[in-house]
This record gives sequence, C-alpha cells and structure tokens, in this order.
Amino acid sequence: MSNFQIEAQNCANDINNALDEALSKEQFFEPYGAIPKHLLLAMRHGTLNGGKRLRPLLLRQTAAIFNVPHEQTIIAGMALEMVHCYSLIHDDLPAMDNDDLRRGQKTVHKEFDEATAILAGDNLLTLAFEILASPKDHKETELRLKLISELAKSAGACGMVGGQMLDLASENETLSLKEIDNIHAMKTGALIRASVRMGAIIGLASDRELIALTKYGELAGRAFQLADDILDETATDRQLGKTTGKDKKSGKATLVANIGVKESKVKLLEIIEQAKAALSLFGEKANSLRASVDYFGQRES
Repeated sequence: MSNFQIEAQNCANDINNALDEALSKEQFFEPYGAIPKHLLLAMRHGTLNGGKRLRPLLLRQTAAIFNVPHEQTIIAGMALEMVHCYSLIHDDLPAMDNDDLRRGQKTVHKEFDEATAILAGDNLLTLAFEILASPKDHKETELRLKLISELAKSAGACGMVGGQMLDLASENETLSLKEIDNIHAMKTGALIRASVRMGAIIGLASDRELIALTKYGELAGRAFQLADDILDETATDRQLGKTTGKDKKSGKATLVANIGVKESKVKLLEIIEQAKAALSLFGEKANSLRASVDYFGQRES
C-alpha cells in the first residue's frame, strides 16, 4: 500500500469507529425517551456502509500542516461525514435522484421506507451540529462557533442544498460551462472546501494560509465532481456501487455532456495541477493534500 492509502485507511478506521460509537443507542438518552430503533437502524445503514471518508481525510491532512494531532480532528471529521451521509440519503430519494443502490447496498429508502429515510437524514444533520458544539475536542467556544458556521454555510442554501436545487432544475436544460461549474461548486465543492477550511480553522491558520487552502479546496471540489461525472459515463454499476449512466438519462447538466469524456479528462488534469500549485506556500507539509487531489483524478470508484 502507498503512504496515501495507509493514511486514508487509518482515517477511515478512526471515523468509522467514532461513528459506530456515536450512532449507538447508548448515546441517545434524552429526557423524552430513547431513540426509535427503526430510526437508529436507518441512520446506521446510511452511514456505516463503507464510505471512503474523504472529507474527514482532507480535514485531517489540512490540520496536520499546523501540527494538529489526528485525535483532535475526529469530532469535526465525524460532523462532516454525518452531513455528507445525510445528503446522500436525501439525494437518493425518488423526489431527488431516485437511486436504489448506494455503496453496493440498498439505499435507505429502499431498505426501510421513504419517510424513515427522510427522518434519518434529518437526524444526521442535526446530530452533526450537536457533536460539533461539544467541548470534547475543542474547549475554545470561539473555535467551535467558527467550525459550526463553516459547516452550516457549506451545507445550506448557498452551498450543498442550493446546488442540489440548481442541479434538479437544470435537467434537460442547456447551461453554459460557467453555470455548470457553479452548480458543481455548490452541490459537491462546498463541503470539500469546508473540509479543508475546517482543518485550517482548527490549525489556527493565518489569513494568508487560509486563502491558499481555500483555493485548493475549491479546486479539489471541482476535480472530485468532474471525476465523478466521468466515472458516471465510463464505469460500471459494480465498480461504483451505485447506478451509473443516470446523468445522461436524466439530462443532467455536466461538463462531460458538454465537451465529452476525452476533453473532460484533459480538463481534470489541469484542475488537479492548479490545486497542487495552490499549496506552494506550505512546501512538503502539504504533500498529503497533493496526494488526495491526485487520488480524486485516479479513482475508479
């Protein structure tokens, strides 16, 4: 295994263990009663099902530039992953992308039902901010508020939710490349950008450092989405663990649909190089982040 693969696997193991503990019935003991069993099972199904945990990895890698120990990034990484998993549960619903398969398993609404899937996503979203507000990892109130604000903005109307709305509205519409880029920056890129920025916030980055890392995060988000669109066109259902070819069938506005797979791959390499160049300020300390954006372009699932 490469250094990147070892690092990614270690991070995934840490986040999986933390999520497994956070999503156990022992953690839900509010005065109004225990969490409904069906709801908890649906949350676990949508979260503990083999995700790569790339967003927590980006957060960890960024914080490491500032010598932050890995264990001090787990809570924030877990909050990111909860928001990401909530978005996948809701995106898979019939009213959204209408998918039956996610990470090689039945989607939550297929394994349970639509109402349970909606509520499972709702609870993952609220739980993310509950754990991020905890002083367990970060005792400084101002730091916790900055992390909460960053995650909320990236997940909201000017980020992931707004991007999903624009994506749905764009079906069978002809959009400019700039409009497509904007949708991708919001729907997928915002949470990846937040992952990097949250790592920088934990690391107490200077304004100059935060600007450089923000640029990297934005470019990494573009690379991830473009690679995803290429895979939707070229990979099999088995490779991706989800239904492929859906973008073309639903008339989604993607760069691949506009310029084709070959030109999209060229564009992807350009974006990856731009992302790595944005890290010049940090020298070798940012090699892990460079490896991550390289992986985005090379991944096959």
